[in-house]
Formats: sequence, structure tokens, C-alpha cells
Amino acid sequence: MEGMEKRKKDSNQLQFIILLIGIIAVAFNLRPAITSVGPIISFIRDDIAISNGTAGLLTSLPLIAFAVISPLVPNLARTFTKEKALVIGLVLIIIGILVRSVSVFILLLIGTFIVGAGIAICNVLLPSVIKDRFPLKVALLTSVYTTAMNIFAASASGLSHPLAEGFGLGWQLSLLVWTTPAILAIVLWVIILNKYTEREEKMQVASGGVLSGNRMWKSPLAWIVAIYMGLQSTMFYVTISWLPEILHDYGMSMETAGWLLSLTQIVGLPASFFLPILAGRMKKQSIVASSIGICAILGYGGLLLGNSWTVLMFSLLFIGIALGGGFALALTFIGLRSRDGEQATELSGMAQSVGYLLAAIGPFAIGSIYDLTATWTVSLLVLMTVAACIVFLGYQVGRDRFVLENKK
Repeated sequence: MEGMEKRKKDSNQLQFIILLIGIIAVAFNLRPAITSVGPIISFIRDDIAISNGTAGLLTSLPLIAFAVISPLVPNLARTFTKEKALVIGLVLIIIGILVRSVSVFILLLIGTFIVGAGIAICNVLLPSVIKDRFPLKVALLTSVYTTAMNIFAASASGLSHPLAEGFGLGWQLSLLVWTTPAILAIVLWVIILNKYTEREEKMQVASGGVLSGNRMWKSPLAWIVAIYMGLQSTMFYVTISWLPEILHDYGMSMETAGWLLSLTQIVGLPASFFLPILAGRMKKQSIVASSIGICAILGYGGLLLGNSWTVLMFSLLFIGIALGGGFALALTFIGLRSRDGEQATELSGMAQSVGYLLAAIGPFAIGSIYDLTATWTVSLLVLMTVAACIVFLGYQVGRDRFVLENKK
């Protein structure tokens, strides 16, 4: 009997490790296909002869895809199971990267949208998979996978320009490199599907239609979660799109600017790991959630003060904390404000749809503002206003309550 219990315990531990690796492998693919664009956006712009505002669409378009696809993901998961839907998302990422690597504007747009659709599926499902499989470790595992995601996002930002120019790959092959982690993740999840999901699939089929239409869209708290996610995502995508250009205007080379963008994301890694854990141990998370906006105000405000290296480094530090911690907290709130995995799936789909629709406006709007004003000052003031809104919403989203409940 003891031997059987030991084997069962060992089997459960192995399953936990493999599933954790699988979650991290998916997380590796949630940002590089997007963050790799910013440092080489000038190459793409000059090659295809487009304006800054139009170039901003290359970052906005995946967010539009997030907004369109995210509400459909719960039904996709119910049809194929969450795990199989994750594989579908990874396949779409690969197809999208391949299509957009052709130097034709329409294919660039189509491929970028497909990339966004694939990422949207994975974005929505990962918090739900964690809530389902590890309901008592939501904050910890959210920390792990968002940190892994941010590591690859930072790597893509730093490597993109050297791959394109230093290694002579050009912007097309530089972007194509990021199919590799998606291929590896698919292989791993095929193994997981074959060995570790049979029981869960039967349970999911047996549970039937637990997802209930538009109930989440009627929840005030769900809207707060969604807008909080949208505003912090706006800051993230504007920053990865235009920070290299802002720094380039300060007299830096684009390669240096790309590495500083990478550094900005790296310094946010501790925040992306520790803030969700801290939030999970607190009854109320209002102070933690509001601090994201305060850091962003300090960071973007610092960029307005000039190109002093000391001020610049402190500015990038605060921006990095805001970007790294903000997204991790937004995903953590999906789990913390849900009662179970099905609510988490619904809330994740709704919040990411609304949130990324807001975020999609950012890169295009900021690029267009620069085209009109020929200065980054107005754009930075807009970002500081967004950060001030995050301070207010952070207090609201951090209160101890659940979606679909009337508790005040």
C-alpha cells in the first residue's frame, strides 16, 4: 500500500513538473513575435515605405486580434479542451510569423493579425489552465509564467536589431527566428496531451456547458479588471513600439536603443515575479496595484527631463517595474477575482478582449501624435495620464471581492 502511494505521489510530482514546463514553454511565445518588431520598425518602415503611424499598426494589429479573438476562446476551449486549444494557438503563431516575413505590405498585415490570434488564444487560456490544474498556486504560477514570458520578450527586443543588421539576416529572417520556441512548445504539448490530459478531457466533456454566454460582461468588477489590463497593456505596447525611437532622438544608435528597451524589460522581471506572490498573500491588493501607476508616472516623467544618463536609467527602472509588474498583476487578478477555472476562462476572455481593444489604440495613436508634433513630449504626457488612471483603477481592482457576486 505504501509503495502504491509513493508511486502515485511520484507520478503526481512528475505530472506537475511536466505541466509547469509546458506552461512556461507557451509563455515563451506570448511576446517575442511582438517585442521583436520595435527595434527594427525603422527597417520595415523604410523597406515598405510607410509612415510612423502606419508602422505603429504592426504593434496595434496583434492587439486588435486579441480583442476580436479573446471572447471566442472560451467556446474554442469548450469544443477542443483547453490543452488542445493551446496547441491551435501555437500553430497560428508559427503560420502568422511565416506569412508576415514576406516583404509585401498586405501579407505583413495578415501575418501580424494571425500572430495576434494565436497569442490571444494562449493569453486567455493560460490563466484558466493554471486555475484548473493548480487552484491553490495561482499567484505563484502566474509569477513563474509571466516572468518567463518577460525574459523572452526582453531577449527578443535586444536580439532583434543585431540579428537583422549585425548578422545580416534582414528584418524578415530576424522575425522568422521566433518560430523556434513555438515549434518546441508544440512538441511538448503533444506529449502532455498524449500522457497527462485524458482524465481532464473526460471531466471537461462531462461538465458540458458551464460557460454561460455574456454574464461576465454584466459584472462591474469584470469591467474594472478589463480596463486595468487595457491601460497597463497600452503602456507596454507603446513602450516596446516607440521607446527605441524616443531614445534614438536623444542621440543613441538604434542598436543601443534596442538593448535599453531590453534592459527596461529585464529590470521589470523581479516585479513580474514577486508582485503576484505578494498580492496572493494579501487580503486586499489595492496598494500594490496602484503602485504600478505611480512607477509609470515617475518613469515617463523622467523621460521628459532630458537625456541625462542618470535620469534616463532611473526612468527606465521605474518604467520596467511598471511594465513587468503591471501585466503580471493583471493576469493574477483574473485568478484572484474568479471562483473557479470556468469563471477564470470567461473573465480572461472578456478582460483581454476589452483590455487589448484599448491597448490597440496606443501604438498607432502615439506614432500619429509624433507625426503631427515632431516631438515626443505630448506622447509622454499622454502616457502619464494613462498611468494616473491606473493608480485609481488599481485601488478598485485590489478590493477583496469576486466577479458575479454582489459583495461590495
